[in-house]
Amino acid sequence: MKLNEKKCLPCEGNVQKLNESQINDLLKSIGPEWKLIDNAKIKKDFRFVNFIQTINFVNQVAELAELEGHHPELHVSYGKCEVELFTFSINSLSENDFILAAKIDNLGLI
Repeated sequence: MKLNEKKCLPCEGNVQKLNESQINDLLKSIGPEWKLIDNAKIKKDFRFVNFIQTINFVNQVAELAELEGHHPELHVSYGKCEVELFTFSINSLSENDFILAAKIDNLGLI
């Protein structure tokens, strides 16, 4: 099953951190623009023509995050939104981060 077909699972610290091999395998399943940070986070910069397009994207990500119950950090500026994903309760990466990354890439605004 593809990542974007999966659903994020509730996580309150009861999941294991992904190991380096698992992270590398899952990175191959999302777009190459996603960058691994300190083996604990993934991030991607999305660029837009103007602020309104940026905010429309942010709103779509917010809706998706609520549906999935998994929330990214968003850093917003004119024509740009940096999306950073990690699982807060384990302070590292879980499969949920990759599921949400794949779904964000499929929003249709990119």
